[in-house]
Amino acid sequence: MSDDPSKRRLGRGLAALIGEMDQPVPVDNAPKSVSADRMVPIEHVTRNPKNPRRAFDEGDLQDLASSIRQHGIVQPVVVRPRGRDQFEIIAGERRWRAAQLAGLIEIPIIVRDVDDRTALEIAIVENVQRADLNPLEEALGYDQLIAEHGYTQNDLGEIIGKSRSHVANSLRLLKLPDPVRDMLEAGSLSAGHARALITTSDPVALARTIIAKGMSVRDAERLAQNDIKAQSEPANVSKAEQKDSDTLALERTLSDALGLEVKINHRNGGGQVRINYKSLEQLEEICRLLERR
Repeated sequence: MSDDPSKRRLGRGLAALIGEMDQPVPVDNAPKSVSADRMVPIEHVTRNPKNPRRAFDEGDLQDLASSIRQHGIVQPVVVRPRGRDQFEIIAGERRWRAAQLAGLIEIPIIVRDVDDRTALEIAIVENVQRADLNPLEEALGYDQLIAEHGYTQNDLGEIIGKSRSHVANSLRLLKLPDPVRDMLEAGSLSAGHARALITTSDPVALARTIIAKGMSVRDAERLAQNDIKAQSEPANVSKAEQKDSDTLALERTLSDALGLEVKINHRNGGGQVRINYKSLEQLEEICRLLERR
C-alpha cells in the first residue's frame, strides 16, 4: 500500500464522499467551493472525457427520459467548475443524457471543486458501486488510475472496496485482443468467459465458438483448458506426463484467486507450484499472503 496520506484518506472515505455528494449541502454550512442543489442551463454542463463509462443503453436512456419528463431529475448531477458558469460532470452522466432526451432546459447540480485524480476516482467508485460499468470499462478505469496517478492494485482495492485480486483479474482483461474486448464490451461475453481466454492460442476464434454455442463459463473454461493443454504438451509427451483436468482446473482457480499465472507440476505424489509475477509489487503481495498464513 502506498504511503501517500491523501490516498489513504480517500481509501477510507471516498465511498462515503459519494454518498455525501448525492445529497444537497445546506447553504449555511457549505464551503465556498460548494453549491447546494442549484439549477443551471443544461448546455452549461459537459461530460467528462475521462469518464470510465462509455456505453449507455439507448433503451434505458429512453426509459429514464420518460421518468424525468414525469417526475424531473430526483438526484442532482455532481459536477466540478470548468470556467465561468461552465461545469464538467463527475457523477451522473446518464441522468444528464436522459435529461437532454427529455428536453429539459435546466438541471439540478451539486458542485464539488476537485482535481483530475479525485474526479476520476469518484467516477469509477460511483459506477462500480452501482454496477454501471461493463467489465472492460472497469478495467480501463483501473488502468487509467495506475498509469496517470501512480496507484497500486492495493490502493485501488481499498478505494473501491474490492480485493486486490479482483483488481488484478480486471486488469488481465486488457491483455485480450480487440475483437474479444469488443465482444466483452457489447455483453456477448461475460468477464468469466473472457478471463478463460487470456492465455489461449486463439482467443478470437474461441470467443466466437463460445458465443455461437451459448456456452456457460464452466464450458468455456473447459474449452480453454483443452486449448492450453494442446499448446503446452508436445506431440511426443506420454499420456502419463499430461496434466489431468483437475490439475488444470486448480491452476485456473489459483490464477483467478491471485490474479497471477499459476502453474502446477504434479507427479508421483509430489510436485511444484510456480507463481509467475511481473513486478516487485506482485512479489510483495505474494509474500504478504504467504506470511498471513
